Parts: sequence; structure tokens; C-alpha cells
Amino acid sequence: MVDRVVREVMPAKPRMFRGLRILLAVLCGVSVANIYYAQPLLEQIGSDLSLPTAALGLVVALAQLGYLVGLILLVPLGDLVDRRKLIASQIAAAATGTLLVAFAATNTQLLIGITVAGVFSVVVQVIVAYAAAISAPDERGTNIGVITSGVVAGIILARTIAGMVSDLAGWRTVYLGSAVISILIAAVAVTMLPKDVRSRPKQGTYARAVGSVVTLTTTNRIFRTRAVITLFLFASFDALWSGMALPLSEEPWRLSTTQIGLFGIAGLVGALGAVGAGRWADQGKAQSVTGASLVVLVLSWVLSAQATHSLVLLVIGVIVLDFAVQAVHVTSQNLIVADAPESAGRIIGSYMVFYSLGSAIGAISTTAVFHAAGWGAASVLGGAYAAAALSVWIIDRLRAAPVAEPGDGRRQVHPLCDRWCDRGAGGLG
Repeated sequence: MVDRVVREVMPAKPRMFRGLRILLAVLCGVSVANIYYAQPLLEQIGSDLSLPTAALGLVVALAQLGYLVGLILLVPLGDLVDRRKLIASQIAAAATGTLLVAFAATNTQLLIGITVAGVFSVVVQVIVAYAAAISAPDERGTNIGVITSGVVAGIILARTIAGMVSDLAGWRTVYLGSAVISILIAAVAVTMLPKDVRSRPKQGTYARAVGSVVTLTTTNRIFRTRAVITLFLFASFDALWSGMALPLSEEPWRLSTTQIGLFGIAGLVGALGAVGAGRWADQGKAQSVTGASLVVLVLSWVLSAQATHSLVLLVIGVIVLDFAVQAVHVTSQNLIVADAPESAGRIIGSYMVFYSLGSAIGAISTTAVFHAAGWGAASVLGGAYAAAALSVWIIDRLRAAPVAEPGDGRRQVHPLCDRWCDRGAGGLG
């Protein structure tokens, strides 16, 4: 009741205009692509620098682990300093990492460059948190949905573009071009984003912000549940995208990196199909969307497992998987920032720590399992990660269902929402 009164007396935030929403989506897409270019290039990179097949997942994993470090140390800065300058400087720093990769002469140089690019590519989450903080409550989910669609588009198109460019001019050209583009969009960010007009934070806030991942995980049930779901969600996601190039480059398909990269278009179709997830979350349907999407994610692996027999079924599996992952991801972010949008930087940064852990686990485990037992076993692993995410959601909903508000026998937490629901009022509240 108090929260509702406070929201009513506080001045409403202006609605985000369409051009800014699109600009933020583009900045996210270009930035996040830096850590995903390698996925269709693993065979070429391994051959060029003599990396064994079992170690190829390390290239993807180090980008994700670097991203994890950036989430803990850099994303909280978005709540404390001028976000426009922070966004521009982090994009430029990511360009330094991709330049190191482009000119790598040894495995060590390659892995250092990949890690640096991963650390500063967390600018994506600074942008998402920025959008969440400046959005009006009734459009926050929609804005997050559009902007994170830019993220997913960047992830997926990175694979398509990387495959095509590497076939034409080699894998190093992919990273050189990325560095140039990153420098250009850094200039766009610093000149076109609105000025940051927030007041200066109190001393010591940064230390508390860096510790948010521990605090939120131990004290906030919604955050904790969504974080664990995200870990398994992106382990499943990267199980497909980090491993798919391996069976497709072998018999019976022998596809080129360009052809493998084109599968990214199918993923883009699926991800963009889930743009409405943010709108559904704004309408109070986040939990039901999550449950349905996780079921779909599990089923998608039945199709993706057929990659060695049918490219058509694989394409359908890719579309379905990316739709499900994007829908869950958008609804999760909307739920965790709903009560504290002014702290969106540290909340989303902490949440994305679990994204990076899941992505790294998926990349490393899938390439290792494929090397040992083939694509069938790797698909079982990806499906198991999806099933684990669904299990976490089900357990959380079952535990939430019987919890009643003290002193009021008419109210309970409904298993399909995170709000108190009046049974006497005839349905969900």
C-alpha cells in the first residue's frame, strides 16, 4: 500500500522515445557481438594457432569469464558515475581486446585479447540497466524487451557475419573490423545519448554495489530463483551455439563457416519473435511466460539433437530455442528490477554473473562431451540444462503457492505470480 502511494505522488517518468530505444538496442548488439564472433570460427582459430579440439571451448569460455569479472567490477559503476561517458569508454576498451585477438601470434595473446574483450563488453548490461532506470514502470518490460532483442540480434548475427567474413578474408579480419566498428559507436554513444543528470552517490556505495551479487542471492528470493534459472538457461543456450559448429563441419554436412553462420538467421527469427515477452511481463504474465518458455526450451533439444541427420529439424530447433531463451531472459530482468529501478545497474550486473557462469559452463562442457561422445551426448547435456532450469522454476512456484500473508487468511502468493493475490476478489491480483 505504501509503495503504491509513493508511486502515485512521485512525478511520472517521461516515456522513452522510439529513436533512443533503437539506438540503445544497436549499441548493445554491436558491443555484445565481440564475445560471440569466435563461435563459428573455432575450427579456423584452432587450426591457425594449433589449439586442440577439446580446448576450443576455452576460447568462448574465457570471453564469458571475462564478462563475469566485468559484471562484478564494472556494471555497478553505472549506478554511480556518468553513464554516457561510462558506456563510451567501455566500448572503446572492448576494441582494445579485439585488436589483441586480431594480431595474436600465440595462444596466450589470443586468450588475453578474448578475455579483455569479454570484460569490457559488459557495457551491454550498463545500457540495459540504464534503460530500466529511466523507463516508466508501465513500459519498462517493453523497453527491456526491445533493447535486449538488440543484444540477441548482436549475438546471433555475430556468428553469421563472422562466418561470411572469415571465408572471404580470414578470421583475423573479423576482429579487426570489430575494433573499428567499436571505436565508431563509442563516438556515437558519447555524442548522442542524453546527459546523465543524477546526483552524486554517497561514499562507499561502490563497495556495497560490488557485493550486491552475494547480498541479492542470499536475501532476495525472486532474484535468487531467476539467477539460478538463468545459469541453466544460458548453459543450454551455449551448449547449442558453442557446439553446433562442430557436427556441422564434419560428415555428412561439411559446411563452411559462412554456411554455419547462416544458422544465426534462424536464431534471430526466434529471438525477435519473443519481443512481446516484455509486454507480457508488463501485463503481469511473467511467471506463466517463464514456465511455458522453459517447457518449449526442453522440447527444442529433441529437434536440435537431429543435427547429424536433418538440417531442417536443426533450424526449427534453433528458432524454438532462441525464442524460449529470449522470453525467459526478458521476463527475468523485468521482475528483478521492478521494485528498485534506481539500482538497476547492480541488480542486472549481479544477475548477469549467473548468465556468464552458465554460458562458460555450457561452452566448456559441450565441446568436451562432443569430443568424447559426439553430438547426441552433447544434445542430452543441453536438454538436461534446460530441464534443470524448468525444475528450479517449478520448485519455486510450488514453494510460493502455500505461503499466506500473516494475519490475513484471504490472501496468498499465487504460484504463477510474485504478488499477493486476493482469493476473495475472484482471481489473481
